[in-house]
Amino acid sequence: MLLKQFTSTVPLAAVLLAVTAAPAMPQWEPSRTAWGDPDLQGNWSNATLTPLTRSRDTGLVLTTEEVAEIESGQAEFVREAAAPSDPNRPLPPGGSNPVCIDAATTCYNDVYRDPGERVAVVNGEPRSSLITIPEDGRVPAFTPAARDWLREATQSSRHFGAYDNPENRPLAERCIVSFGSSAGPPMLPNYWYNNNYTIVQNRDHVVILAEMVHDVRIIRLGEQSPLPDHLKPYFGDSWGYWEGNTLVVETTNIHPDHSFRGVPQSIEGRIIEHFTPVSEDQILYEFTINDPVNYTAIWGGQLPFNRFDDQVLEYSCHEGNYALEGVLRGARFQEMEGGGN
Repeated sequence: MLLKQFTSTVPLAAVLLAVTAAPAMPQWEPSRTAWGDPDLQGNWSNATLTPLTRSRDTGLVLTTEEVAEIESGQAEFVREAAAPSDPNRPLPPGGSNPVCIDAATTCYNDVYRDPGERVAVVNGEPRSSLITIPEDGRVPAFTPAARDWLREATQSSRHFGAYDNPENRPLAERCIVSFGSSAGPPMLPNYWYNNNYTIVQNRDHVVILAEMVHDVRIIRLGEQSPLPDHLKPYFGDSWGYWEGNTLVVETTNIHPDHSFRGVPQSIEGRIIEHFTPVSEDQILYEFTINDPVNYTAIWGGQLPFNRFDDQVLEYSCHEGNYALEGVLRGARFQEMEGGGN
């Protein structure tokens, strides 16, 4: 509209000359470490109300009205769900996960949750999803090979009961790695609580402590020396390097038990992450998943990490989860009652 108004009275060439002659805005430069690298250190949070995937037929950028509706709706939900629990309420219903049924019968109320209060804003745009590639904001389909693997894994798991042994319980319940993909890669919001991180760095490493299950990722810098294919740490083998102000991290060799979306990373698979400080109080985090064995297309997204000035407290998960012994003893007792061994 502005260009149309100008061109109605001023020749277009003059307008373009004025635009190109305008002084360029100075580019923001991050603070640097004593050895000259951009300084990513500090406490950060990626809590957000923006979901990973987008609803069908929805654009990437939210309107002002949509943002207000989402954020005010969350605030109202918190007010209601964080109300004191009724001491005379009935016991929670049975089931595999009664903790998360509803606010009236849950073992938690929302005082314990911290999913975030705002939608993700990237480059000034309030986003409807974290995924930006592909354009529809949705995870591409699994390949036939990945679907076959999932089918075989499901069939294999049927030979065991959920409480037959510790290895049948989820890694997070065993306090080995976090729920969801908090520490990653990719490093995604938990959407429940504990979305905080501490980053420290030296010349040779960047270390990221995730609050959730106090997971720690150690990213090696400098010349790449990849691990052999058979060595697979839980968070993979991460190698980083600087491109200008951006830390680029490539990860392979992720442990199959720590698979993202249920499918282990293939030998050909790569997760590429970018950490770019865009202001003193924000890092733009970008991730790309390129695994042709598992996905029919490359996909990825963006989200902000915002500076978190409070202390990140210990996540007391009880290594090995002492309660797990009681869970398994209960299963053995049920088996004896039912005539089992």
